[in-house]
Amino acid sequence: MLNPNLDSIELNKDEYERYARHIILPEVGLEGQKRLKAASVLCIGTGGLGSPLLLYLAASGIGRIGIVDFDVVDHSNLQRQVIHGTSWVGKPKIESAKNRILEINPTCQVDLYETRLSSENALKILEPYDVIIDGTDNFPTRYLTNDACVLLNKPNVYGSIFRFEGQATVFNYEGGPNYRDLYPEPPPPGMVPSCAEGGVLGVLCGIIGTIQATEAIKIILGVDPAKTLSGRLLLYDAMGMKFRELRLRPNPVRPVIEKLIDYEQFCGIPQAAAQASESEAELQEMTVTQLKELLDSDADDYVLIDVRNPNEYQIAKIPNATLIPLPDIEDGDGVAKVKELMGDKRLIAHCKLGGRSAKALNILKEAGIEGINVKGGIAAWSEEVDSSVPQY
Repeated sequence: MLNPNLDSIELNKDEYERYARHIILPEVGLEGQKRLKAASVLCIGTGGLGSPLLLYLAASGIGRIGIVDFDVVDHSNLQRQVIHGTSWVGKPKIESAKNRILEINPTCQVDLYETRLSSENALKILEPYDVIIDGTDNFPTRYLTNDACVLLNKPNVYGSIFRFEGQATVFNYEGGPNYRDLYPEPPPPGMVPSCAEGGVLGVLCGIIGTIQATEAIKIILGVDPAKTLSGRLLLYDAMGMKFRELRLRPNPVRPVIEKLIDYEQFCGIPQAAAQASESEAELQEMTVTQLKELLDSDADDYVLIDVRNPNEYQIAKIPNATLIPLPDIEDGDGVAKVKELMGDKRLIAHCKLGGRSAKALNILKEAGIEGINVKGGIAAWSEEVDSSVPQY
């Protein structure tokens, strides 16, 4: 439980008016509002989760907010990253977030760390803050954040989102479990699709992000730990509009965290990249320009397949491409369809960026079918060949 010295914390007339609806809550009161003003919170990431939670932390009266991010605002962010606006596209996310935070709460101290969180800088960045909020979207940074919080004895407010589902909990708080109790080992690289590959419902980010903000505020107010999500994993299904809980307990035989490690290595990313490079080196490739030349030549000695999902195919397509989604190829039905289409023709495959089509071609290769991968996929086609094809 945080126990700040509140003797020197005062609210001015504007703050009494601004936070009146908080102060009249018996569970918050004047002391609670002073706790919020005295508190410091670090948010790692200003994406789908970081955006809503930062807005509400600023509005609640948190006195000091730190933000770690090194990305710039992209048009594709605006569907869910509500702290950013169109005028900030192409500019640093942390600057966009700071601008909006100060619009909401001009007295908030906003610290910016425009860098990738790493084993070299994590302890130094996290150390000054009372509560850490994990708004990241990749496993190496989640394990890094967790281990740094354990070493520094900081509560870690966790959330994650994918498609229509989200989860949230509080790690490393008052003897409660940490991230390694939920996930002792990372999943194999590529097993869990990113939001860019699988999609995410925009408002889902707001729901999970505001849950994270709620938990951070409760920790700062000194609420009974049993009333926080410590020891409870909250699961949310937006499509079914259902919440459920799983109990989490510390693993008594988990390895002791003694230092920060190489988390990319721990999550198998360099090994997977090396394997992918080796596989890709064995695959034939063609550029989108070469594909365009082939299409324009009216040749009929090839079959072009698109291994994206049907909803992606509706958004944009390359002429003459036949849709055979990767999941169909993985379960075998698509392999038979490819064989039927090909006859004695050569096979060419594409997807959005080139990764899924490479995976499909490796599966087909095991079935005795050689193919050529379109480098960069339909995204490269849009950039280099036909700009009227939508980017998504």
